[in-house]
Amino acid sequence: MTDRPANRSPSADPATGGAPDIDAATRRLTAALDALESAVERRRDADRNEDELATRIQALGADRSRLADELDGSLVRTRKLERTNREIAEKLDAAIGTIKSVLDAAGERP
Repeated sequence: MTDRPANRSPSADPATGGAPDIDAATRRLTAALDALESAVERRRDADRNEDELATRIQALGADRSRLADELDGSLVRTRKLERTNREIAEKLDAAIGTIKSVLDAAGERP
């Protein structure tokens, strides 16, 4: 006959009176819960980063729209200035031509 009591499992730890299978399962459960907690924290960080990225993209889109509007306004002003510059140049050319013809008519042109 054996010296083991009949109500004990064969893997029971006589020193602690507990079952090593339960201890091992508890350690595995604790490790799994720690891993789950870490995964949840990583997911929260990833979500936070996604939110920050979405906010930055939205800000960049707003900046792009503002810059496009400013560029359009600058192009309109540039075209107006170019048109005004041409008109002034034409008037100056006409004035110079008039002055030359007056000087030629007066015989004072060198």
